Amino acid sequence: MMEFKGRIVAPGTVTAEAVVSHGGFNTLASLQGALQFGDKKATCGDQNNPDLHGKVLAGKALCLPMTIGSTTGGLVLYCACAMGRQPACMLFSNPIDSLAAAGSILASVWLEGIQMPVIDSLGEDFLSYVKDGMTVSVREDGTVVVD
Repeated sequence: MMEFKGRIVAPGTVTAEAVVSHGGFNTLASLQGALQFGDKKATCGDQNNPDLHGKVLAGKALCLPMTIGSTTGGLVLYCACAMGRQPACMLFSNPIDSLAAAGSILASVWLEGIQMPVIDSLGEDFLSYVKDGMTVSVREDGTVVVD
């Protein structure tokens, strides 16, 4: 078991199974099927991300360095939350970009009963340690525990 301390972007507590990307997460390419085509599991559709392509994202602890892609990123995250197809949490090794931060913060403020805790600045050691299938818990204070 290892603990990592990050910065809280969107609050909440959760325990979920990890899915890990070592490359940038293209929000639109990854979640488009969930938003447009009714994929309730939010299967990652980004063929350029071999770590995640074809894996279920809904309800998982999405561990990643950063998001990449277009300016739709924040809206895509917000919509995934509004549709109940969001990751259980998003855990960034690097500082979060402003678009992903905006989408996750708006979802936490505007959507009643929906949460997707977001923690950033967890560090490279976090991304080196966490592996697919591990259990990840997010605490209220921004501590992330990986079992």
